[in-house]
Amino acid sequence: MLFNQSVSRIPGTRGQLAGGLASGLAILTLTAGCQYFPHKEAPPAEEPPVVAAPVEAPAAPENAIEAALAREASGAAPAADEAPPPAPVLMPNAPKSYTVQRGDTLWGISSMYLRDPWLWPEIWHVNPRIENPHLIYPGDILTLAYSADGSPQVTVARGNVVRVSPLVRGVPIDGPISTIPYEAIRAFLGRPSMLSKEDIRDAPCIVGFRDQHIADGTGHDVYIKRMKDMDPGRYSVVRIDKPLEDPETGKILGYMAIYAAGVRINETAKITKGTLVESAREAVIGDLVFPEETQNAAVDIVPHAPPEGIDGQIMAVVDGVTLVGQYQVVAVNRGTKHGLETGHVLAISQQGEVVNDRLCNRYKTWWCRGSGDKITLPSERAGTLLVFKTYEHVSYGLVVNATAELRVADYVHAH
Repeated sequence: MLFNQSVSRIPGTRGQLAGGLASGLAILTLTAGCQYFPHKEAPPAEEPPVVAAPVEAPAAPENAIEAALAREASGAAPAADEAPPPAPVLMPNAPKSYTVQRGDTLWGISSMYLRDPWLWPEIWHVNPRIENPHLIYPGDILTLAYSADGSPQVTVARGNVVRVSPLVRGVPIDGPISTIPYEAIRAFLGRPSMLSKEDIRDAPCIVGFRDQHIADGTGHDVYIKRMKDMDPGRYSVVRIDKPLEDPETGKILGYMAIYAAGVRINETAKITKGTLVESAREAVIGDLVFPEETQNAAVDIVPHAPPEGIDGQIMAVVDGVTLVGQYQVVAVNRGTKHGLETGHVLAISQQGEVVNDRLCNRYKTWWCRGSGDKITLPSERAGTLLVFKTYEHVSYGLVVNATAELRVADYVHAH
């Protein structure tokens, strides 16, 4: 899992794009996707300018770490008037050394070290002697140290390597760890998660099963209408769930789609026969069939801060529960049109409770005049949301942290 991948493409972020450099190098600050090269003063007028052969500009670095390394090699320094971003705050019990375990996620490891886990790139120190130093594998040993200016740095030493001879390079047995628990969002990756009225009206749908069943699972045959002009292949079976109503406007932005199963189609016809595969729940008559998506299916998510001013509300919780906890999926009323993208980390605040103004109602004192019968208490920070899938007006996010019970209509906002 490449945590720093695509960092250079993140607009308007600060504080999450810096990484460790070579030994003894202090943490560098970067603006998103850009390197700063200070302007060279022109030579004095009396000296003839030096004419150099044109040199093709180097390719842009792939990520923030590489951008910092390139800047170090060029001898460039940050702008003098550029205010450094706030330093990441270490957790009081951050381990001096930690061995990565199977089942770990980068979010979990980052949470052990930092109050704000999405600032992990700020303390990540690349070891240039390690191939793919951005990837973290089970068995790797993470070590917390400090640079010359006191900035925290975490370095990695490769573990679980097999050394056969100097001519053979060992590799970790397990693959790199993921950013968040993949199973929590697996049903949403590569499958439609929000449907419009037009999607529902035009989509193929299940009209029957063998032996007059009304529901079936993996391995059973299914019959589908409106697939005659579609190609054979694998499709997603989804169920129409609750409408996604914007708490602010009352407008229906779409309908939540719940993944039920995959269906394999070998040949299409007026009534197409398919076989159900990989069931998440029983498919039923009336479920819709859609091609599997190719976009928004990335598993390696790069957590980063959203633009200032992003705010919205939770519209719905997957699986119909009313209270939201850690690792549950919610839909919010903000999407790409509002600047949200995959990987944005939002704070969740509980909507302030509305209470009776009991004191004023009881005593009717003059200073309470006009205060009304109800008081709305301030909202309180209660969790953290990681956006993993976006549409134009709606996004899906995973609650990666919850310190209190969360509900529909609670607020999401930039930190």
